[in-house]
Amino acid sequence: MKSALQSKNTKYFNFDDMKGLTTIGLLVLSNAFMTMAWYGHLKINGVKGSSYGLFGIILASWGIAFFEYCFQVPANRIGYQQFGGPFSLVQLKVIQEVITLVVFMIFTLIVFKNESFKINHLIGFVFLILAVYFIFKK
Repeated sequence: MKSALQSKNTKYFNFDDMKGLTTIGLLVLSNAFMTMAWYGHLKINGVKGSSYGLFGIILASWGIAFFEYCFQVPANRIGYQQFGGPFSLVQLKVIQEVITLVVFMIFTLIVFKNESFKINHLIGFVFLILAVYFIFKK
């Protein structure tokens, strides 16, 4: 009889599911850092008493983006089918894009309270969800 460690999938634990969840978790972290790198400076520069030059903002954004790569690269390697993961390259990209928009939306609602989402944004998100459906459809 095989032990749980000898069998890739057992009735108690599915390693493919774990790789998928790990990939998604790492992509969420990655996108949180990237959103901060791309858009966080827009809020920081608006804070009274803080005036960084463009070069300073670029350097700070690169520093933040380094952490984005520390999560993005492992997420793609863990999740990609050719490295034993559950996702194709196209599926990884679509997952990443949806996570990017969800993280961006949450970031915007929390950090930029003057921004709002409209019905056309909601419709766009519905189309993205449909894209995920069609990308994963066998």
